[in-house]
Amino acid sequence: MNNLHNKSVIDLSLFHKIDINLYPLFIAIYEHKNISKVAQMLCISQSAASHALQRLRQQLNDDLFVRASGQMLPTPFAEQIYSSIKKALSTIQNISVQKKVFEPNMVQSLKIAIHDEIEPMIFPKLVQHFQQHNLDIQFLSSKLDRKTVLADLASQQIDFVIDLERHFDEKIQFTALMSDHFVACSQLSFIDQNVYLNSPHIGVSSRRTGMLVEDIYLSKKQHSRQVFLRCQHYSTALQILEQYPNAILTIPKNVLMHLQAAENLNFFDVPVDMPELNIGMYWHKDLTENSRHIFLRKEINQIFA
Repeated sequence: MNNLHNKSVIDLSLFHKIDINLYPLFIAIYEHKNISKVAQMLCISQSAASHALQRLRQQLNDDLFVRASGQMLPTPFAEQIYSSIKKALSTIQNISVQKKVFEPNMVQSLKIAIHDEIEPMIFPKLVQHFQQHNLDIQFLSSKLDRKTVLADLASQQIDFVIDLERHFDEKIQFTALMSDHFVACSQLSFIDQNVYLNSPHIGVSSRRTGMLVEDIYLSKKQHSRQVFLRCQHYSTALQILEQYPNAILTIPKNVLMHLQAAENLNFFDVPVDMPELNIGMYWHKDLTENSRHIFLRKEINQIFA
């Protein structure tokens, strides 16, 4: 019994040598592999971050990270201690907040990364909802970069991502907010499956290359179409559509409702079965039990319930 007790004894005399503020820096560098980005996240200069890392190296008697291919990669010792340090910091964080009673007026900002085309459908309703609560919140809508979603959510650079349903990472949680479906837009007066598949199409995507969402669905049905023009925004595509009497634009109905379309354009159900588009919010699973995050998720869900 005494042996078990002795194993858990903490040598308090060692703690005057330990700077606990260096360990969040360690976790951030480990997860983002870029000291410049970490310095920006922690609101300190890159020089200060480098000096802090050097102090931690001296404290732990290990290089911890080495530069390779433009990244800060962990040493074997850093790999070994990462999970223990993150667990310890998480425990300290939970202890520090568990006595605090959360109040909605404690929310000072709401930062969302959202797809350009989805923003008009989501953001005005979101702002209006929180204004009705008389909360003094600073709202920030930023352009969605799917390549950095995990890093942005993990570092809390953003609170939520709002996008079409897709798989980002096991650490990213999703809940649906609304559904949408494609419609076909054209100057043509009639569209059936044969006309749809054999007419020239305008495609919309913010990506330079890769299949469009519609074409992924069509290929699963063993269908294909000719996309003669590809642009970044549906508003642009609608303007171009006026110049091509035989062309077709496939567009989500709710997106279309927020855009201006020429009077000579007609709208049809897509004559090929396509699944519904689920639009929802993503967040990092580490914040699932966070009181502020629970409040925000609940309120956002209510807007689109």
